[in-house]
Amino acid sequence: MAHVSSSNGTGAERSASLSASASSPASAPARSAPQQPAAQASPPPSGASSGRRSENSTGILFGVGAYVLWGLLPLYFVLLVPAGAVEIVASRIVFSLVFCAALLTTLRSWKATAAAARNPRLVATLSGAAVLIAVNWLTYAWAVLNEHAVEAALGYFINPLVSVLLGVVILKEKLRPLQWVAMAVGFVAVLVLTFAYGTVPWVALALAFSFGLYGLVKKGVGGKVDAISSLTIETAALTPIAVGVLIWLSISGTSTILSNGAAHFWLLAASGIITAVPLIFFGAAARRLPLSTVGMLQYLAPTLQFIIALAVFKETMPPERWAGFGLIWLALVILTVDMMGGPRRNRLLRAAGV
Repeated sequence: MAHVSSSNGTGAERSASLSASASSPASAPARSAPQQPAAQASPPPSGASSGRRSENSTGILFGVGAYVLWGLLPLYFVLLVPAGAVEIVASRIVFSLVFCAALLTTLRSWKATAAAARNPRLVATLSGAAVLIAVNWLTYAWAVLNEHAVEAALGYFINPLVSVLLGVVILKEKLRPLQWVAMAVGFVAVLVLTFAYGTVPWVALALAFSFGLYGLVKKGVGGKVDAISSLTIETAALTPIAVGVLIWLSISGTSTILSNGAAHFWLLAASGIITAVPLIFFGAAARRLPLSTVGMLQYLAPTLQFIIALAVFKETMPPERWAGFGLIWLALVILTVDMMGGPRRNRLLRAAGV
């Protein structure tokens, strides 16, 4: 759907605050004029402020692009039938690596990727991220192909709440009152949806946690590696497994990539571009934006997926599911209100010298 790919309450605001503090030039007292009783603080250089705004605007464009493309992904998956979820994901991995290699060659960026690949700790971190995103891809592909697109959209709606939870459990953050309320409402929503589905919504939870953890890992990488190199290393880590899966499917007679005509082959081959482009956009956005902003943009993808599930796939939404979704949306509104108050809280804390 890093960034913790969603809004991470206190962590997001602290990230934004630290970023702003680090990039803002310290105010220095100006020289006093002969009859001026007090010194005036010199304004920050306009170039620094303009640079920050430009970075932020670029990050927003990348983020919107990533989430809109992800939101439209269900329409692409239905074109790949009769390929199953496993074959689709394996093809995505292999063709993504091919696309990344072509892109690195075109941009002459192999040197940066090679330098990143020589860092064992960085490679291990990105390999962990690769496993998480593979789980996310497989779960999502299965959901769309098995009439669970609504539940898949639910997973990405839940993701911001999961990110807050990860902040508490992993980063040992403390929640503010509104965040506690949002978490409580979200918990009740999961209970309602469990009743509505007749079971725990495992698809939604698997998507939310896998992508939330992926975002957390990617955000930890930060500026250590560029977006294309990061994706190249991630897909390279998964490619041996993906190739093995495709060979196994071919031997077992269940592969479709070479047996359903040229159009089907090229549709699967296009998965490299369709997979890589939004992930590159996502990585570029995560490096430029605070978690809170990325979390706000994330609502674009599940909203589009939800609309497609109802309007195109005609999936059913009985009243009890609407009730559960309504509670999730209420929790997100509460979380968003708390998030929007973050900049003001940060200004007050800085003014108080905290």
